[in-house]
Amino acid sequence: MLTRRHLRIKVMQSLYSFLQQREGNLAKEVDFFKKSYQNTFSLYITLLAFLKSTHQHAVDKIHLQKELRTKAVLGQSNPLVHNRILKCIAEHPVLENYIKKRKIKFWELDFDYVKSSYNALVESENYKEYAQIESPSLQEDRAIISHFFKEIIAPSDGFYDYIEDKELTWIDDLPVVNTFILKVIRNIDPKERDSLYFPQMNTDEDDPQFAIGLLEKVVANNEMLQEEMVARTANWDSDRIAILDAIMIKMAIAELLFFPSIPTKVTINEYIEISKDYSTPKSNIFINGILDKTIRDFKETGRLNKSGRGLI
Repeated sequence: MLTRRHLRIKVMQSLYSFLQQREGNLAKEVDFFKKSYQNTFSLYITLLAFLKSTHQHAVDKIHLQKELRTKAVLGQSNPLVHNRILKCIAEHPVLENYIKKRKIKFWELDFDYVKSSYNALVESENYKEYAQIESPSLQEDRAIISHFFKEIIAPSDGFYDYIEDKELTWIDDLPVVNTFILKVIRNIDPKERDSLYFPQMNTDEDDPQFAIGLLEKVVANNEMLQEEMVARTANWDSDRIAILDAIMIKMAIAELLFFPSIPTKVTINEYIEISKDYSTPKSNIFINGILDKTIRDFKETGRLNKSGRGLI
């Protein structure tokens, strides 16, 4: 679910916390990283639970109209109740098990988010066109749920603020998980239970192990990495370098020195892109210049330890 770029961001955040403390505890930061990594799965389940609650809201509206003996809103609710993609998510036993196991009750307690998003959907032109289709195809069922998630849920400032309030680490995870859910929606086959994918967020896998290793290498070699950075920023007072810029430079130098299988171009591109989102407007230019100089120096002195074809 998480890309290496996203894992680098998590490492950067852990290093920021660690290096700001005079007596930082590396073991605690590694543990925090692992929990943050695994907690991304809880966000994934939380967003699927939101879709499940949306389906339940549509069902409840039908029951309510039956009790009130009116058909005023029946036409709005029916299409979503029978939408095969939404129904597959709502009735999936594995999802239900995860919801219970992780005690995810957000949408039961904060029903207004479900209700307002539902109303925004049924008032949209896409939904009105969908509701007119007598027997929607599976592709049409999928398209309206994709529209709901991509155009109504994901861009919502209220939804964004709500997620941020629930779990601090989720706010950086949200764009990645949103993208992942859209891919899942596009591949759901109601006849195949396994098509609703539940990734195993195991910290023993290669990518999280890379991130943990990177965190440990930067902490263990912080003084040396600081010296490498200062040596290539002769015209800069090190105290004037933005903290996040310094952390990203140290992380990149650590990758150049201690991770021989990662191509130099990948390292440079990753930190340039991260800096665009997390640092000052000109940080990407600054970081690019420092890393270019570092790579040239390492090549000349034979310190650039890269193995395999195309890695330099």
